[in-house]
Amino acid sequence: MSTDPHATGITVTEEVAAYVRERKCDFRVCTSCGGAILLPTSVKPPKQTDLAIRVGAQTIYVSIYQARSVRSITRGMLPRHYSFR
Repeated sequence: MSTDPHATGITVTEEVAAYVRERKCDFRVCTSCGGAILLPTSVKPPKQTDLAIRVGAQTIYVSIYQARSVRSITRGMLPRHYSFR
């Protein structure tokens, strides 16, 4: 897994970073029928081929398939049933 966010070329918006830090768990950007989606790793565990981006003490894993097209991890990647405060 790559853990250097500069090596991935993928940014995390401050809004998403705050969301991740507040929930104190790791997340994974993976593929859904609606496109890239950000889910807790308790729902979608990371794979050895994922890229890893540190956000404070947490990690956002990015599927290598999504890493080809994702340049920024944004609020729009959260499932609608997850709420922002």
